[in-house]
Amino acid sequence: MTTPAPAAARKYDLAFAKWVYQNVNGGDKLSLCMQCGACSGSCPIGVQMDHGPRKLFMMIRAGMKEEVLSANTQWNCTSCYRCVVRCPRGVPVTYILQDLAAKSVEFGYAKGRHENKNFAQSFWWSAKSFGRTDERLMTMRYFFSLGLGEGYKRTMANLKIALGMVKAGRMHVGLPHRIKGRKGLQAILAKAREIEARHGSAGE
Repeated sequence: MTTPAPAAARKYDLAFAKWVYQNVNGGDKLSLCMQCGACSGSCPIGVQMDHGPRKLFMMIRAGMKEEVLSANTQWNCTSCYRCVVRCPRGVPVTYILQDLAAKSVEFGYAKGRHENKNFAQSFWWSAKSFGRTDERLMTMRYFFSLGLGEGYKRTMANLKIALGMVKAGRMHVGLPHRIKGRKGLQAILAKAREIEARHGSAGE
């Protein structure tokens, strides 16, 4: 096991907390955190995380940018929202973790989390293409985004389950279902990209 670097040798970015407050969804509420631990204590898989949400927020305040963006905490969050419901100060813990995951990808810290990233990208592809999730196409896109061999292996391993869902009427066959107002959806997404680009430019 690698020995942690001495405190004096670690790199701290004291501007990181301010950046999180200003650029991460829900980050402006992070200053309300009083380190009570209700979020970490409520998390059903907190033991699977490098750091619980309480500790991660403390690390953000300490300027531990590398450790925060490289952690598996944001990737292991299942979005059950227990932490949000139980936070006495109304900190949107789940939203902060979700956006930290997105920022980790954006800044190249998610190289070891490619499965999470690929799944998210496959889900988003389906949502913006059809206005809904097509489990068949989304799953196939995700499987084969991991490589041809891995895609085939996972497809065959899940084939029996897929056929069972089709037989039970839980998965349709044929063309993907699409929402009726796709033009409206595309307009919303275009506006969202415009707003995101404008905010990104303002923050540079």
